Amino acid sequence: MRLRFASYNIHKAVGRDRKCDPERIMAVLREIDADVIVLQEADRRFGDRASVLPRALLDDYPWKAVDVARRPRSIGWHGNAILVRRECEVQDSEALHLPTLEPRGAANAVIAIEGRNIRIIGTHLDLSGLRRRDQVRALLEFVARTTEDCPTIIGGDFNQWGRFTGAMREFGDDWHAISPGPSYPSRGPIARLDRIVTSPSWLCHDAHVHHSPLASVASDHLPVYAELDLPEL
Repeated sequence: MRLRFASYNIHKAVGRDRKCDPERIMAVLREIDADVIVLQEADRRFGDRASVLPRALLDDYPWKAVDVARRPRSIGWHGNAILVRRECEVQDSEALHLPTLEPRGAANAVIAIEGRNIRIIGTHLDLSGLRRRDQVRALLEFVARTTEDCPTIIGGDFNQWGRFTGAMREFGDDWHAISPGPSYPSRGPIARLDRIVTSPSWLCHDAHVHHSPLASVASDHLPVYAELDLPEL
């Protein structure tokens, strides 16, 4: 099975031109055409935490939002949302709490693709760096506690500049950390903040930063994606 997995910090749909344009974000996602997408900053931070991508807008695209929201107008948890193709069957989903000095969390889902269950976790780690390692540990402990042993992908904005330093060390040798390339800031990317980390089951066929003319203005981050292979049992 080959899966295209993408991660995108959409900056509440506000682009470099300071315009809030959800349809532009969706157009970028159409360009990538991933099977599974984890989003960061998909909900507004204050008030009722409404999604910046209206559900009615999502109805016009080939993805559905996994139900991890705690508020009626949200599609995510602390801005973390998961989109999957409509034919994917969602077996389980939940919002995860992370140790934090600021509002942070993660979205977790188990989905069935081609008859196989896989776990997807989307997250946005601490900006200050004080709790990033604790947050990665919490995610790994959650995976270790789950009763279902299934191939896992963790994606998101790790806010970690070093490819193999800091919080990334917590993954050890068993997990495969994929840094497709510089993705921030979108105008002239220099930092590899957006990462994809996989359990040993996965093989990375290819990975890219999506740097199209539209993506360069739609958000302050560029999306990243990877083509992942899951060998037959």
